[in-house]
Amino acid sequence: MTRPPTAAQRRVIDAADPVTGRLRGTEYQLAALVKRGLAFRHPRPPHDHFLTPTGHRIREEAPRRDTPAVTEVAPASAGATGVFAARVGGEEEIPAAGPARTREVHSAWQGLLELRRMTNTDGAMDRPCGWERTHLVQAAALALEAAGHRPADGGGSGGGYRVRATPQPEAVAVREPDGDALRACAATLEKAGWQVGEHTEPRTGARYLLASPRRT
Repeated sequence: MTRPPTAAQRRVIDAADPVTGRLRGTEYQLAALVKRGLAFRHPRPPHDHFLTPTGHRIREEAPRRDTPAVTEVAPASAGATGVFAARVGGEEEIPAAGPARTREVHSAWQGLLELRRMTNTDGAMDRPCGWERTHLVQAAALALEAAGHRPADGGGSGGGYRVRATPQPEAVAVREPDGDALRACAATLEKAGWQVGEHTEPRTGARYLLASPRRT
């Protein structure tokens, strides 16, 4: 792609589902995005359109000026931005718990599994896809929240998981003060297609997980 998307195309891209990249627009708009390599038409009915990795990158690298920025390390809650974000633990603004949140998380996880099926070359749903490799914290947090693990609150006290970025490429750290809960987080991530190792903080002796998306 040599030219930036038009204003109308940009609106369609910005309105894409934040997890699956599913698009809504006129047939002309969607066809134009496909022609420019920003979207693809799913071969199976109902033949919905989804962002390609390039389309996702355009959406994230040049957000519209009227679109609130969402930090990668500690994404805001759905209530703060109007966009779903998994709980990474330790947020200041916490989405209300209850059936609505449970449905949101379940829907996001099912959408992510569908994204794996569509974008992994072999259609595999048991290992992370490209989107997860560029959104490590959100992807790991979604796997944990969808499995029912409890995220830490914003007060810094008590239990609950915290998912954070690390200097290592394609790796996140997961901390949970309760040892059994930490091991349960490890089992969940492994089941979700992540490679997980348990490590010890040199200064504090606290145990934590280092998790990376599995490639094969």
